[in-house]
Amino acid sequence: MLCKLHIENFAILSDLTLSFEKGLTVFSGETGAGKSIVIEALGFVLGARGDVSLIKEGAERLLVSAEFTTADLSPELQTRFALTQDTFTLRRELDNKGKGKASVNGKPATVTALAQIGKQLVDFHGQHDHQSLLHTSVHLQLLDRFSSYGSLLAKVKNAYTAWQASQEQYNLLQLSEQEKARLTDLYSYQLNEIEQAEPSVQEDEKLEQILPKIKYAGRLAQLAAEAYEELYEAENSATSRAGKTAKLLENMAQLDEQLLPLSQQAANALIALEETASSLADYKENLQADPEELDRLLARHEKLKRLKAKYGPTMTDVLANADKLRRQLDQLQNTQERKQELEKACAKLRADLLDLSYQLHDKRMASAKKLADLITHQIKPLGFAQIKFAVAVEMDEENLGPSGADKVEFLFSPNPGQSLRPLKDIASGGEISRVMLGLKTVLASDVPVMVFDEVDAGIGGETGHLVGEKLRAAAQGRQVLCVTHLAQVAAQADHHFHVEKTAHRNETSVSITSLNGEELTMEIARMLGGNTSKTSAAFKHAQELLSSR
Repeated sequence: MLCKLHIENFAILSDLTLSFEKGLTVFSGETGAGKSIVIEALGFVLGARGDVSLIKEGAERLLVSAEFTTADLSPELQTRFALTQDTFTLRRELDNKGKGKASVNGKPATVTALAQIGKQLVDFHGQHDHQSLLHTSVHLQLLDRFSSYGSLLAKVKNAYTAWQASQEQYNLLQLSEQEKARLTDLYSYQLNEIEQAEPSVQEDEKLEQILPKIKYAGRLAQLAAEAYEELYEAENSATSRAGKTAKLLENMAQLDEQLLPLSQQAANALIALEETASSLADYKENLQADPEELDRLLARHEKLKRLKAKYGPTMTDVLANADKLRRQLDQLQNTQERKQELEKACAKLRADLLDLSYQLHDKRMASAKKLADLITHQIKPLGFAQIKFAVAVEMDEENLGPSGADKVEFLFSPNPGQSLRPLKDIASGGEISRVMLGLKTVLASDVPVMVFDEVDAGIGGETGHLVGEKLRAAAQGRQVLCVTHLAQVAAQADHHFHVEKTAHRNETSVSITSLNGEELTMEIARMLGGNTSKTSAAFKHAQELLSSR
C-alpha cells in the first residue's frame, strides 16, 4: 500500500506531506482547487512523463517521494533493488533546466525502473481514460491483459517477425534489374570501405588505450625525470632521507627490541621507494615520442573513428554491418535460386503463423466469455439491471499481425429490448465511466493501489451512490484513491481529504485537510450544492449519506 506521499514545488503545491491508510480515500474540493495535482504527482514519481512546466513558478526544482510497503512487490523486484525493510521509498526530482534524478531507497535509479515498480503497485484511471474504450484497438489489449496466454502471444509475435523478415528478403529479390544494380553497387562500396580498413575490435581498443600515452610522451618523460630526481638523484632525495631514517631506527632497535617492527617498516619503505625509482627510470626510458609513429597512429585512429560514425557506433557494430552487407550481396547475386527457396520459406512461415493465430483465437474466445461475465457482474449493480455486455472476437486470416489475426470489440446493451451494439455507438459518458470502473475492478485484481480521477464523470443521483458503493467494495483489502465531485461517492469513503486553493497577492497556494466529524458532514453538504449550516436540508441529507455506509 501507499504509506506516505511528499510533494515539493509541483504545479501549485509548495510543500505537502500526506499519510494514507487502507480503504477508500477521496479528494474533494471546488473545481480547479488542485485535487488532480496530487494524483499527477503520484504518477510522476512512478515514472510518468514530466517536464519543467510542472515546477512551481519561482522554484528551482520539484521533488516527489512516495513510501510503499515492500510486500506488495514481486520477489524479483525486491531482490533486484535490495529491498529488505518493511517499506521502501521512491524519489524523483526535476530542476528548471530539465535535469532529473531518481532513486529507489536512496540508491540512484532510472525513471524506467520507477515505472517498472509502479506498474506492480498502482493502477491509474485518469479523467479522459474512459474515452479509450471507444477505440477497438484498446479492446484487444484489455482482453490480452486479462488472459493468461502470454507465452502463446510471444510465440505469435516471434512467428510474425520471422515471416516478415522472410517477406522482406523475398521482396528484395523482386526488385528491378536497375534497382538490383544500384543496391549491388551501394553494398559493394560500403563493404569495400570496411574491408579495406581491415578493422578489428582489439586494434580499436588498443589505440584508445595507448594514444594518450604517445600524445603526451614528452610531458610524461619530463614529469618522470622530475619524480625520479626527487626520489633518487637529488642531494636531499626521498630515498636518501628514508635511508637515513631506516639506519637511525635500526640503531635504536639494537638498543630497544620493541622498536624492531618500526625499524622493519622503515626498511620496507626504503625498499618500496627504491623500487618506485627503478620503475620510473624504466618508464622514462621506454617512452618514445616518435612524431612519425604518432602521426601514423592518429591517422589510423581517425580512420576507424569514421568507420564507427558511419557503420557503428561500436567497432563490433561495424563488423556486424560488414557481415550483413555480405549476406545482402549474396542474396542479390543469387537471385533465382534464392527466390525459390524464400518463396517456400515464406509459405511455411505464414502457415506456422496462421496455425498459432488459430490457437490464439481459440484462447481469446474462451477468455472473452469469462471477461464479459465478470464485467457484467461488476457493473450490473451500477444502475444496469438489464445490461448485456459481450466481447466479440473475429478472426481475419488476411490481416495477420504481431498479435495474431483477431479483431476484438466490446458490445453493449444498457436497456431491455436493445440488441448488442458496439460500445462506441450507444454508450453515454456516464455509461462509459461505469463500464471502465467494472473493467478496472476486474483487470487490477492484483494491484494494491487503484487511482480514479473523476470516474464519476457524467453520472449523479442514485447511480452516483451505486458507484460509491462499488468503489468502497473495490477498496476491501487494498487502497483506492478517488478524486470526486459527487457527494454520493465521497460519503462512501473511509478517509476524506478536502483540497482548497487560496490566493495571497501574487502567489497561489493549496492546502489539503483531512476531514472527520462535523467538518466532513459540512463538506458533503457543500458537495450536494446546499446550505452547510446544521439546520439545512443539505446538512441533514449529508448525515443520512454518511450513516448509510
